[in-house]
Amino acid sequence: TRDARCAGPKWPASVGDKTLKQLWKVKLGPSYSGPIVGTDIVYTTETEKNENEVVRAYDRDSGKELWQSRWPGAMKVPFFARSNGSWIRSTPALDGDNLYVAGMRDVLACLDARSGKKKWLIDFPKKAGTPLPAFGFVCSPLVTEDALYVQAAAAFLKLNKDTGEIIWKALGDGGGMWGSAFSSPALATLAGRKQVVVQTRTTLAGIDLAKGGVLWSEKIEAFRGMNILSPSFQGDSVFTSTYGGKTMVINITEKEKKLEAKRSWDHPTQGYMSNPVLIKGHAYVHLKNQRVTCFELSSGEKKWTTTERFGKYWSMVSQGDRILALDQKGVLYLIRATPEKFDLLSSFKVSDSDTWAHLAIAGDQLFIRERDGLSAWKWSEAKTP
Repeated sequence: TRDARCAGPKWPASVGDKTLKQLWKVKLGPSYSGPIVGTDIVYTTETEKNENEVVRAYDRDSGKELWQSRWPGAMKVPFFARSNGSWIRSTPALDGDNLYVAGMRDVLACLDARSGKKKWLIDFPKKAGTPLPAFGFVCSPLVTEDALYVQAAAAFLKLNKDTGEIIWKALGDGGGMWGSAFSSPALATLAGRKQVVVQTRTTLAGIDLAKGGVLWSEKIEAFRGMNILSPSFQGDSVFTSTYGGKTMVINITEKEKKLEAKRSWDHPTQGYMSNPVLIKGHAYVHLKNQRVTCFELSSGEKKWTTTERFGKYWSMVSQGDRILALDQKGVLYLIRATPEKFDLLSSFKVSDSDTWAHLAIAGDQLFIRERDGLSAWKWSEAKTP
């Protein structure tokens, strides 16, 4: 759903050594990809020796490796983005039977989720004649009942998920430095029309699911086209925030059977890499300046901003009025979402290594992808002595 909302058992009241127990941990090569959790398997990626990209599957409870799949896939990102590593970036997508994994060199593979066997692999530069994207394949594939949606081949694509064949292509931008944008697409129903919403390097747009036509669009400014956040939704409104641009809400309306986009408000505050969470009419956002802020979605009023600076990246999930945030510095935060103040309930160090990948939570288990490993944790209420 890409709304950062977590179903399942109610979360414990705190994070700490009394509520979090590490089940297992394995050493791995580096990755930015978030782990993906299936019924009994957890999947992760790695860049191996700057030569190959590897997908590994582990038993959720024991950490036993079940299979691995690999292909040649290393590349270097531009020098100004290289300080944190040129590792595989895209988080895979799972539909139960198949795992869809994007490699840095603009390739997309479909693997059997039980065995790791390759069903197909599409090399977009070869297939579409487009140059390698300077930052690699970054967006996470969106998987639906009958299709895949990705930003690849210097455009936005709908693919047959059984074969990898391109069904339609939209919003082409020429490739190279300006190709294959970062933001992951999301499904939404806006102004009564179900659509896929995507943020390219220059444009936020709603796309018709069947034919790929642009239903509405809004130009979005960002430094070097680094529109990294995925769009978030409340009613018929779209929230986004960009590095080198602004924070804003776009309202979508229907007029004479056509959809129109109008900016409701914008603010000079800049987001960066971390997707926000939207709770009860407010957006909670980790910013470019490494602080965290709360916006009222209806007015654009900034309710509060932390004085403390955190890591360069946060991943966030929510349940009710609680936010669980994994900081790039390896700290897990449990926060009460309120426009009144930054209400930190508890925190716990879960990694001595950087944690650039998105936190994964399933039932009473948490999965933390560190720069050099994957760990599984069991979460429960603290027992009264």
